Amino acid sequence: MYVWSLLAVLLSVTEAVSVEQRQKVVRSFNVRRNASSDTTPLQVGNGDFAFGADITGLQTFKPYAIMSTWGWHNFSLPTTPGQTSPGNFTGLQWWTHDRLVTYEQPNPAQNDISNWLRENPHRLNLATVGFSFGNQKVTEEDLQNKTQELDLWSGKLASSFIYNGSLVEVETWSDSNSDTIGVQVQSPSLGPGLGIFLDFPYPDNQKFNAPFVGHFNLTSKHKTTLTPLSPNSAQIEHTLDETTYCTRISWSPSQGSIAGPLPNTHRYIFTPSTPLIRLTISFSPTPLPSSPPPSFTSLISSSRDWWESYWTHGAFIDLSRVTDPRAASLQCRIILSQYLTAINSASSFPPQESGLVNNGWHGKFHLEMNLWHTLPFARWNHFSLFHRSLPHLYSSLLPSSISRAKMQGYKGARWGKMTDPITGRSAPGEINSLLIWQQPHPMYFAEIEYRSFPSSYTLQRWDEILTASADFMASYAYYNSSTGVYDLGPPMYPVSENTNPNTTLNPTFELAYWRFGLAIAISWKTRLNATIPAAWVEVRDNLAPLPIENGTYVTYEGIEGMWISNKTTNDHPAMAGIFGLLPPPRSGKPLDMDVVKKTAGKIKETWALGESYGWDFAMLAMNELRLGNAEQAVEYLLHPIFEFDDAGYPVGGSRVPTPYFPNSASLLLATAMMAGGWDGSEGHQGHWPGSWEEEGVGVEGFVPGL
Repeated sequence: MYVWSLLAVLLSVTEAVSVEQRQKVVRSFNVRRNASSDTTPLQVGNGDFAFGADITGLQTFKPYAIMSTWGWHNFSLPTTPGQTSPGNFTGLQWWTHDRLVTYEQPNPAQNDISNWLRENPHRLNLATVGFSFGNQKVTEEDLQNKTQELDLWSGKLASSFIYNGSLVEVETWSDSNSDTIGVQVQSPSLGPGLGIFLDFPYPDNQKFNAPFVGHFNLTSKHKTTLTPLSPNSAQIEHTLDETTYCTRISWSPSQGSIAGPLPNTHRYIFTPSTPLIRLTISFSPTPLPSSPPPSFTSLISSSRDWWESYWTHGAFIDLSRVTDPRAASLQCRIILSQYLTAINSASSFPPQESGLVNNGWHGKFHLEMNLWHTLPFARWNHFSLFHRSLPHLYSSLLPSSISRAKMQGYKGARWGKMTDPITGRSAPGEINSLLIWQQPHPMYFAEIEYRSFPSSYTLQRWDEILTASADFMASYAYYNSSTGVYDLGPPMYPVSENTNPNTTLNPTFELAYWRFGLAIAISWKTRLNATIPAAWVEVRDNLAPLPIENGTYVTYEGIEGMWISNKTTNDHPAMAGIFGLLPPPRSGKPLDMDVVKKTAGKIKETWALGESYGWDFAMLAMNELRLGNAEQAVEYLLHPIFEFDDAGYPVGGSRVPTPYFPNSASLLLATAMMAGGWDGSEGHQGHWPGSWEEEGVGVEGFVPGL
């Protein structure tokens, strides 16, 4: 079953990397701080749950979030007549190839229910945990000798500071198997003047409320109740409208007690009675069982074991022998991106684009971004994390996606854009409803999985999803009797989301991706010895040609002023993706390599990269790798606009919040391509600048890409 996978892994090894060397490389990038960040916490977590800390190791001065995969909430429905139910929403109709099609877009006559559907459900900040200083007003500046280190190899966050003349030492951990944090605090100052608070916010409805989530002053809108469970444990039940969840606090016997809430708040105080306390704080969507949560000791062991296994068993890149200073910068981005994507993206459902740090886009995930978020786990040989959400994500969204396609007069399943795991709705929006490049993603995921696990089991578990995806893709393509080809759009938005949807016809990337997706679906049926729908072959072989203007691929057919106007040379340069993210076509007319090369040069020469953001740079790097220019690929991956902060968080910029995790994931995809090569690349030995190869790049565990 695994012959291809194992052979490819062996071929991809430039130089094996020992466990000891992996540990040395990883720990060389441990994050150290002496002050809190205003935008990014240091996190511990497990992919489905994360805790963000300030300089104290808790959330004392910066109310960062505690977020989970399951923590969602709805505000009350509007009371406006005719807008009191999601069923009242009608959307808008657009002329689409001589017929009216209903799209999930805000209707001006239904603003209240449209806004409610866009904002609900939204993720919850479960609580804030920090140091309580009694009646003293203490600021971060009042603490002395503040130090903090995040140990990437074990998941331990160690913090210390001087308060009131005494040393305070803090350890913060996350359990790998539950929504539980462990906190150890040691200090002679512990007592009534230095304890631990738990505070519970009410959610807000802001699109970008980074980095803090929720309101702590709207106490009348929600309810909390403290229930003692034993001499050393208690439960706090939090009710917000129709949502209720529970928090269980446990401590070692005789180490303290919890009381509250304080007047006019939902803040509870744990008052220590010894100079050393150990707390475990567990969160659950239902009342926690009577059996105790993991002990502090077992939680530490769980974290250490999980992280050591993560770093030991996945693929690895070691650039420590390379003297070019760019190698150390790239290595830092690689290691920290691996840590942060494991915490924020390895979930049962995709993350929103800022992961579990904040609540941008109301915490909803974007299905077009799921390729960036999830694919790196497969490419870095962490299939257990890849399988947390795939393929069940698509299975869970299949009914709503089939309904969406049927409502619009198409076959198969039309995947939404901005959605959630509770309803499967696509949040109302013009771009949300007209974007299409998320449609072939299941084909990419399935083919990557089949590459490592070429079995009937893999074929069967993806077949229904791929069939529904391909049925829609073939149905969506419109036969143009004047040209004798199948067109994509209008109306539609391409990857860049900055064109006129009524004039956007046959965008380059979407045409290439449509052909790729249908080719995978056809090969899937061939492997299953199943009947191949004739419509799939017809559309694949007769799609409109990729649009070319003056010897370059352009954003879409008929675009005016390409390479001249700054309105057409900004946002995502998706044309680079047709020979970077995507492999060469499996059938039909091959890519014109002279056009591919000229297009790459034009992008480098004229594109407004200073206004770019996100995964543009990694996509450009993958394009350069296939073109044989590893030097330029490295330059793109270290471009000053493609920015990461001191803790490895990808900086979002003016258009999206920080962090913006598609940056991290796309960087991991590009470097996996460097390390493992791709179909047709020579030697399967990585594709690095020449001096790097000569000095020795350690690579292990990669399967070549498509």
